[in-house]
Amino acid sequence: MKSRVGSHGSLEEGKDTGGARVVTQYKPLPLRLLQFLLLFLGLGIVFSFVSMYMVRYSVVQNVIPMVQSRFQPCIQQLSLESWIRPPSNLLHSMNDSQLFWRASIVPQIKDYPFNRTRKIAFMFLTRGPLPLAPLWERFLKGNDELFSIYIHSLPSYIPDFPPSSVFHGRQIPSKVAEWGRMSMCDAERRLLANALLDISNEWFVLLSEACIPLHNFKAVYHYISRSRYSFMGAVDEPGPYGRGRYNTNMTPEVNLTEWRKGSQWFEVNRKLAVDIVKDEVYYPKFEQFCRPACYVDEHYFPTMLTIESPRLLANRTLTWVDWSRGGAHPATFGKADITDQFFKKISDSPLCIYNNQPTSLCFLFARKFAPSALDPLLEHSAKFLGF
Repeated sequence: MKSRVGSHGSLEEGKDTGGARVVTQYKPLPLRLLQFLLLFLGLGIVFSFVSMYMVRYSVVQNVIPMVQSRFQPCIQQLSLESWIRPPSNLLHSMNDSQLFWRASIVPQIKDYPFNRTRKIAFMFLTRGPLPLAPLWERFLKGNDELFSIYIHSLPSYIPDFPPSSVFHGRQIPSKVAEWGRMSMCDAERRLLANALLDISNEWFVLLSEACIPLHNFKAVYHYISRSRYSFMGAVDEPGPYGRGRYNTNMTPEVNLTEWRKGSQWFEVNRKLAVDIVKDEVYYPKFEQFCRPACYVDEHYFPTMLTIESPRLLANRTLTWVDWSRGGAHPATFGKADITDQFFKKISDSPLCIYNNQPTSLCFLFARKFAPSALDPLLEHSAKFLGF
């Protein structure tokens, strides 16, 4: 009996059956368990710091490319290269007003902050094909960095030059040009404006499909690049075909004493090319008051440049023509004309002035040559033309 009570009392130890405070005793954690918990807590803290660093590094690495990609297009648009690179495709959607405005943008600092190889822009004004293109190909071969080609033809004409040709892809957006009308000068201004978009073009030569070079490329480049003047005829002709075409309604912009006549086929430097393209003073007068029998392509540019920049003109053309047969157009030469005597006749022309000195080398180009002249010209180009 006592043993049961004693046993029961040991099981209920610490409990006050009479309502007194209950006292509970806890045993301490084992040392090994405590060490494990502290190790786990330390690893957790280390892992947290590592995770925070990785997240921050990842965000920075993702944000930087995002910022760079967002600002990269602006950097490309404002780079010098985007301004000086010539158009890769000459076909554009600008109308004449937009084109002339864009072409007339001129740097005001004379020195170029980049290497610039100065080029000659050969501008062909034609109705359609260029039958003498193979001769020009031979003339231009090996000088790709020193020239550019531009072709203005009827809008309906679709050229078929092979990809290997220097004429391939060189046709500009064109409109119909009528002989003796202002649309002819519009076409010439259009050629100049498109050529001005290439900052490397320094000299601009207007040619027709019937023109040929009279010397090799090196001689032509040397002659043009070293000239102090641009080559445009501007003659004060007193007769009916000169002053007789003047209209008194052109005053005060153009007076009779300023009226000039010259060949349509010219060579001008970049400064004069910009002057022609940007003109809004003389153009309206010539458009309204110089119509056949006043042939505007013979008077507009010579008169305007004589007024604006007379000291920059050599007052002669570089393109030889033969007017000895009479009529409204110069003589045309075919296969039978390609002889020693013919080219001797050109070289024996009267002396002219080059850089204020007399010279016998006066013409670099000649016209008008029929398609039938191509074969003998190619056959004897080394003998007659030097290439």
